[in-house]
Order: sequence, then C-alpha cells, then structure tokens
Amino acid sequence: MPHEPDSETNHGDPMVTRRRFLHTGSLAAVAVAGLTGGAAGAPPPYETGQPPASSPSPPGTGPAPGPQVPAPLTLQPITAPTEREQEYAPAALPPDRRVGFAVVGLGRLSLEEILPAFGESTRCRATALVSGDRQKALRVAQQYGIKESSVYDYQTYDRLADNPDVEVIYIVLPNGMHAEYTIRGAKAGKHILCEKPMANTSREAAEMIQACRAANRKLMIAYRIQYEPFNTSVKKLVRASLESGKGELGKIKLLTMANGQSQGGDLKQWRLDKTLAGGGALPDIGIYCLNTARFLTGEEPIEISGAQVYSTPGDPRFREVEETVNWLMRFPSGVMANCSTSYGMHETRHYQVHASDAWAQMNPAFAYTGLRLQIGRKSPFDPRAEGIEERRLNQKNQFALEMDHMAMCVQENKTPYTPGEEGLQDHRLMEAIYESGRTGKTIKLPRVDKKDIFRGDPPKEAH
Repeated sequence: MPHEPDSETNHGDPMVTRRRFLHTGSLAAVAVAGLTGGAAGAPPPYETGQPPASSPSPPGTGPAPGPQVPAPLTLQPITAPTEREQEYAPAALPPDRRVGFAVVGLGRLSLEEILPAFGESTRCRATALVSGDRQKALRVAQQYGIKESSVYDYQTYDRLADNPDVEVIYIVLPNGMHAEYTIRGAKAGKHILCEKPMANTSREAAEMIQACRAANRKLMIAYRIQYEPFNTSVKKLVRASLESGKGELGKIKLLTMANGQSQGGDLKQWRLDKTLAGGGALPDIGIYCLNTARFLTGEEPIEISGAQVYSTPGDPRFREVEETVNWLMRFPSGVMANCSTSYGMHETRHYQVHASDAWAQMNPAFAYTGLRLQIGRKSPFDPRAEGIEERRLNQKNQFALEMDHMAMCVQENKTPYTPGEEGLQDHRLMEAIYESGRTGKTIKLPRVDKKDIFRGDPPKEAH
C-alpha cells in the first residue's frame, strides 16, 4: 500500500487509513494473544491499587549506577542577594554516553516539539526515525544527523531490534495505534516512552503493561506536566497543605480545571475518528485535568459524579467523538475537583486551587511554554486589599525533562515516575466519567489510601 504524506497535527503520523489501522490492529491482537496465553484482547489480571512493578535486579545487587550527568558549572554572581538566583550553566552527558531514542511518527508534535527538545536534553539523543513517508523522514534525518540506515517505516519497524543505537522507542502515533507499537517495540527488546493517552481503552493499556513486563522492558507514559517546574511547585503547595492541614494556602477545598480548544481543519483528521482517537476532547486534552488533579493531590478519586458529555447537534466534527465533557471528582481528603474540557471553545488551559487562606492559579497550565503561577491572598500591607503574587520560575523544555527522566531510568534501572500503571488508572477513570455521563449516576470507586500508588521513582529536580 503506498504511504500517504503526514498531515500536520499535534501527534504522530496522522494519515493512517482506517484499513491500515484495522490491519495492524489485528496483528497486535495476535501478538497479545501470544503474550497472555489466552484469547486475543483478554486483559491480564490487575489489582486495583497495585503499585508499578520495579525493574528486577540480579539477586543480591541493587540497580547498577549509570553514567552521571556532571555537576553544573557554577558562575560568579553578578547581581545583589536581593535578586532572584540565577541558573546554573548547562551540563550534560557527552553524545556517546546518551540514551538513543527512536521517534515513531513525524507529525506536528514530533517535528515542532520532540525532536528539537533533544537539543536541550542532558541524557538523550535521537538515533532513529519511523514514518510512513520515507522522503520526509530522510529530510528530517539529515537535519538531526540520523543515519539513513536508521530510518524505518511501519512494515520495517520490528527491525529496530537489530539497531544497537536505539534503547528507547518514543511512540507519537494516533491513540489507537499505541498498543500495537508498544507491544511490538517491547518484543523488539526496546524500552517504551508512549504519548498520552496511553491507548484507546483500559483493556489495551493493561495489555501494554503485560507486554513490557514479559519482555522486562520499561514503559513510561509521557505526562510532561508531572516533570515541569511550575506544576511541580503547585504540587508542593497542595501536598504541604494536605499533609499539615494548613500549609501556605490553608486547607485545600476545591480544584477547578479547564482545558479546551476549538478543533477545526481537516474533518478527516484522526482526532475526529473514534477508531483512531478512542474518544474526543476527554482523552486528548481533558486527560490533563484528570491526571493533573491526581498529580497535585497524590490521591485517587473515590467517586465521579455529575458527568455531562455533549456534542452540538449537526456539527460535522462530532459525528463520532464527543465535543465537551464536564465532571466532578471527590478525593479521600475531601478535596473536590470540578473539570471541564471541550473541542468547541476558544483555547483555554488553566486551573485554580481554592483553599481556606489563599488560592493558587496556573494560567496557562497545560501549554508547552509561557506558564504562569499566581497566588492570591489578603494583602499583608493593606487589610482592605487582596494581594496577588506572581511566582516567576525558569521555563524548562517539558519534552526534554520527560525524556531525560526516561533515559535516567534506563541508565540507573529505575521505575519511571509515570509508568504504564499511571496511564491505565487514567483510562479506568475516563471510562467511569463516560459511564456517569451515560447513566446520570455517581460512580463509586475503590478507596486507595496510599499516595502516588501508581507512580514510580520521582524525577530529579531540574536546575
């Protein structure tokens, strides 16, 4: 079948025909059947609250220490102590000691964000490409110094097994293809970094986890927000308040979150095709609200209620996928999260933490750049005034941070902070949101008391 050129979307090689998807999906089902020893598509056993599995080490040994990034070079200060502390000079591993990544899919996200991010990485290098458009891939390979022999298509993807320059495969494809290419990549002996959402369903997500466990390969889901300094700063504020009952903000009461954009352009884009996307606004951009609420609190919701799933009647964009989803989550601490996502509203990407003594706001919160953190409270200088403080942090490349964490986990044999279990939990919760919207009922969820139950080893603080 001749390959169609990639269109420009946010993720992956999007010009994947329904016929090709159904064909490759059947191959994945065969592979899963072989891994599970049962019927194709049967999910492996998985206990609610089961923590992510750590990578095994030989008996009597701990994780082998990997190459360490040199300590940052310190520079003589040029400003007074009253000024904000300055950055360290960058420090990184030399190219021959970095972890090699194969990027699968050359759509907008790969070309505009992921591949350029290797230039800001401290542990990673791009060593292979996989695309349905060879001429495009060869042009990109030249730009990044990737050998022509390390350019593959979807039929030759499995030959990555024979490429020693590739240790990690970064899957940047339509959601409906994540399971197949994760399973094939694990069978090829490579660790997997997969874009969010992890798959189309929780069943597929569980199969991906089992395939990587069977191959003794690491699986990480690309939740870049959990590695980003601004959102991490808010997490510290929220966790301090939840742990002490007070903290800087006071008692946390409510999270309000919204992530939306007006989806347009080609009506044949994969995001509007349920087979390739799995759903509409919820799995694509609403997952940021869902996952970030869990990240900030460290808790798992105990109920989901009031969900509304809506699409404008007659709008051709939403023949197969939903336009808008609103829902409410309640956490064991009593914190509520009110979340909204839509493919039909002007771009908005923000959240606010409402507490007894103050509020903290990220606006934008989920964008690639330009993040802003503000805190509002009674002014210490004028009792009649509200004081709003903006905390300025150094912007970091979110893709470089998440890739460096994955590389560190490979080099030091650690469990990624956002492993497959983290992605699976989001799929289970999204399915509960859809069920609440369909039935109008409150969905009760198993109570999980341990914090960060589905996460692995925390990332190192970025300088």
